[in-house]
Amino acid sequence: MTDVVARLGGILLGSRMKRLAERLQGEAARIIEDTGLGIQPSQVPLLTALDDGDMTVGQLADAVGSSQPGVTRAIGQLVELGLVEARSGADLRQRLLSLTPAGKSAMARVKLQVWPGIGRAVDEMCEGRTSELLQHITRIEMALSESSMVERHARLGQPRLTVREFSDQLAPEFHDINAEWIEAMFRLEPTDREVLENPRARILDPGGTILFVEAEGLGIVGTCALQKTGAHAFELTKMGVRSSARGLKAGEFLLGAMIARAREMGADPLYLLTNRKCEAAIHLYEKLGFRHDAGIMERYGARYERCNVAMIHPL
Repeated sequence: MTDVVARLGGILLGSRMKRLAERLQGEAARIIEDTGLGIQPSQVPLLTALDDGDMTVGQLADAVGSSQPGVTRAIGQLVELGLVEARSGADLRQRLLSLTPAGKSAMARVKLQVWPGIGRAVDEMCEGRTSELLQHITRIEMALSESSMVERHARLGQPRLTVREFSDQLAPEFHDINAEWIEAMFRLEPTDREVLENPRARILDPGGTILFVEAEGLGIVGTCALQKTGAHAFELTKMGVRSSARGLKAGEFLLGAMIARAREMGADPLYLLTNRKCEAAIHLYEKLGFRHDAGIMERYGARYERCNVAMIHPL
């Protein structure tokens, strides 16, 4: 069976590292248990820090990178085991933590009976490249301290959008995406069906073009066409984005690409015909430079029964 966590790579990095950490912690617990020390792997970093000298709870939390409440609970367990003692420091509001003689003895046994074997085992698993692995982990920790995953996701989380040219393999996408939005708001008119079912003959062969927008992880999510209607006149038509891709700004991305393409093709005029019910689309057209034009309506508006809005772009 496929390992889903491994297959998705960095997307599930946290889950994979948690799984690995739990396995390593579990096996380290067995090693420590065999020594008869009676401590848990999670307690070893605290004992190790205190082996360097006395600390307050706050200092100890900083030393091991844990929260103060978590350290306080763990120290309580070590005090009960007789491995740590707490005493008043110079500042009566603080209590200094230190290893008891039993704690120092336990650390000596950890250094002698646990660390060497675990260190060599890890180095063997890393094929002698443990330091490289630790450097990568350090870089991740430093990166997270500079900018959290939440902040990075907000900045980078949108799927990448890519413009795709028309191909016969994508013809069904051109039909289905447009049929979806037209039938949701209106009805397919004969002129719609003729274009959607024959895009090469009706759009491409007379000198027009069809573009698609592909969203990373979602595939083709939108399409748009330039239909040649005169010596230099082009109608921006059959623009649609799948409902599943709303919020990705795929429509704005695609419309910008199509306006640039129309400019390259020397469109004069570049116009579109739509309906007042398409408020979101009209807002987008206006945002990218289209303006309402009565002359376009008079000249081209009769092509569609549903047309009551005509716009032109000042290329």
